[in-house]
Amino acid sequence: MSKSPAPQDPAGFHLPDPIQLMDNLSKALQVGAAIAQNMAEQKQENAGDVDGEAFKPIEPVLKTFTEIAQSYAQHPERWAEASFQLWQGYTQLWQNSWARMMGEHPDPVATPERGDKRFKDPDWSRNQAFDFFKQAYLLTAKWAHETIANTADTDEATRHKANFYFDQIANAMSPSNFAVTNPEVLKQTLASNGQNLLDGMNNLARDLEAGHGSLRIKQTDMSAFALGENMALSPGQVVFQNELMQLIQYAPATEKVHKTPLLIVPPWINKFYILDLNPKKSFIRWCVEQGLTVFVISWVNPDAKLAEKGFADYMHGGILAAIDKIQEQTGEKQRVNAIGYCIGGTLLASTLGYMAARNDERIKSATFFTTQVDFTHAGDLKVFADEEQISLTEERMAKDGFLDGKEMSNAFNLLRSNDLIWSYVVNNYLKGKDPMPFDLLYWNADPTRMPAATHSFYLRECYLYNHLSQGKMTLDQVRIDLSKVKIPVYNLAAREDHIAPLQSVFKIGEILGGDTQLVVAGSGHIAGVVNPPEGGKYQYWTNDKGADTVEKWLAKAEEHPGSWWPHWMDWLADRSGKKVPARDPELGKLQPIEPAPGSYVKVKGN
Repeated sequence: MSKSPAPQDPAGFHLPDPIQLMDNLSKALQVGAAIAQNMAEQKQENAGDVDGEAFKPIEPVLKTFTEIAQSYAQHPERWAEASFQLWQGYTQLWQNSWARMMGEHPDPVATPERGDKRFKDPDWSRNQAFDFFKQAYLLTAKWAHETIANTADTDEATRHKANFYFDQIANAMSPSNFAVTNPEVLKQTLASNGQNLLDGMNNLARDLEAGHGSLRIKQTDMSAFALGENMALSPGQVVFQNELMQLIQYAPATEKVHKTPLLIVPPWINKFYILDLNPKKSFIRWCVEQGLTVFVISWVNPDAKLAEKGFADYMHGGILAAIDKIQEQTGEKQRVNAIGYCIGGTLLASTLGYMAARNDERIKSATFFTTQVDFTHAGDLKVFADEEQISLTEERMAKDGFLDGKEMSNAFNLLRSNDLIWSYVVNNYLKGKDPMPFDLLYWNADPTRMPAATHSFYLRECYLYNHLSQGKMTLDQVRIDLSKVKIPVYNLAAREDHIAPLQSVFKIGEILGGDTQLVVAGSGHIAGVVNPPEGGKYQYWTNDKGADTVEKWLAKAEEHPGSWWPHWMDWLADRSGKKVPARDPELGKLQPIEPAPGSYVKVKGN
């Protein structure tokens, strides 16, 4: 006799085994109780350390919302109008709900934005109850943003912060984040008799243990990857190192190479192997295959001993030291082409200003990947860069001499909290699943520390005061005037970049003194850069005539399918000299220290 399938309602909700369901829920509650007890004990043990300190990160949030509230208190008629608009929206939602009950199909009051993956399950629209939860949530969130935008007597910076802080609250309160209001989770709970919630509580306990009491959400299977084994595989040698960096020279893949070497300056906020994730995605390997002699800086993962190392130290011990050693290694006093990525590009631009002031012409051309030199439109990261929060960050760094890598990771995750935080909360703790192995997320979870002096200088000089763009920054007693940088520049921006927004990256062409070719890549800060031609993904835009605003530039830009890499290589080849015999890193003037990717990159930052 065949076994009959489990009962199922028309919407796809299985009826569970009540005994098994209660057993799993009971076990989940036991795990939850143990977690709560451990957290309470840790809080009691650390009570003397956290009193007062725990409240400080909340102060800027409360201050910002207080300013918004005070604005409406001074203009009660605006608050009355805003309240009426919310009431109208809810009234329309109720009317639509009654209409649906009567068999009608009214247009929704609120719909998710394009790309919002939280409500992709069909039951968010098909099931009337869940559709109501979704629309009420979206309606309220939209109203809150409009209310913030319509405040009087508040500046743009305050409204920007208020929107960001509200987004974090709203993202946390989404109905998708709770088992009883998420149809996908609820169906899984009933179908598995609650096994997903028990597995989720065990995952929560694991992640709290990994974070030593702080929640470290697991985004990928960290055991699935290892540098030098299935990541960062491009062959090469560390040919020089000092206390701040290792210089890697990659082995040639062609018999002839362009005479002018290429130096890549990655950010020290993250590790360089984002450009060498695996052979198919490796920008470094692709450059080598194009006949370039490629050198890459691998920054140290600093500890307290390097607390006083500043921006100028990174310039001297990083870029300038690398140029010295590249010239020594190749045996020619020749110029180099350079690439700077993100903050590595900010350092490169600063170094170019320093070199221009000293008549140092050893860099022939510069390529900037998603780089800012003017921080007026620096996006959501500016939320963390007012005097109050920078001072708070400096207090924390003073204790250890560096910024812990996980703090910067947390900040970047907040910029896309639905994708990088709450989607994993749902997957790991409500669905009870383990995240899939993903090399990009392994890199994202492998952060670096930053010396206190360097990070403080960067936050203040760039984000807070914007001195670099104004010619007011000094490095080693030299004033940095970027208008004196006359070399040709390839400026790559990413259209959907949330870290270095397009409007901000666009400013490079206005501030540097030479010819700048702007190229805008599809996607964001990482995928817009790491986009190999073989993948056939995304697109890029060019505009040979240029424009004085981003909007005008985009309006007349030409769209090209696929990767921008070949376009850049055509530009660089004209500035890379004739072909010469390939350079083997093991046969140069410098004695190889160890194979790529080196040891500095393997030091963990948290």
